[in-house]
Amino acid sequence: MTQETQATSRREQILQTLAEMLEQENGGRITTAALARQVGVSEAALYRHFPSKAKMFEALIGFIEQSVFERIQAIIEGTRRDQAPASECIRLILTLVLTFASRNPGLCRLLNGEILSGDVARLRPRMAQFFERLETQLKQVLREAEIQQGLRLPSTVTTYANLLMSVIEGRIGQYVRSGFRRAPTELWEDQWQLLAAPLTGLAHLRP
Repeated sequence: MTQETQATSRREQILQTLAEMLEQENGGRITTAALARQVGVSEAALYRHFPSKAKMFEALIGFIEQSVFERIQAIIEGTRRDQAPASECIRLILTLVLTFASRNPGLCRLLNGEILSGDVARLRPRMAQFFERLETQLKQVLREAEIQQGLRLPSTVTTYANLLMSVIEGRIGQYVRSGFRRAPTELWEDQWQLLAAPLTGLAHLRP
């Protein structure tokens, strides 16, 4: 194993351990001393890979961004190629985010900003940008559907996209508050049927 490969492996180990501690700490403040003990190295060794604790959290946020948005782009391209309705594209995007959250409980404390205080508080705007970017993607899908598929929402694209984001952020928040017992995907399929009504024309039906 080369020195560069060893360094990459150690960086990944540090980040994986940090994510696991985020899941276990129940809101407590994670110190570099505690992280070093968990990894099995000295604090000095940690700082050889990351100049600060904030940089470690920043790397985790980068992992979230890359994991989610690369897959979202693949979803958009795939549904566009298959000429799938906007409802399917939106469903796949939101399900992706909730599934990612469910599989990475520790990272949900980053997603909802709970752990971003003190010496890592400066990362709050970047985490907020994640959700702003996600909302922008939803609006782009909806606007494209208005032009190409004749979609007509009962509200503005901005209003509907923000509603979807409120649900997603709320479900992630519930997951964290429940101590990671109430999965973000719980009841999701049934709830999506309600949220999807404006996309399928059901919102315009009257009893």
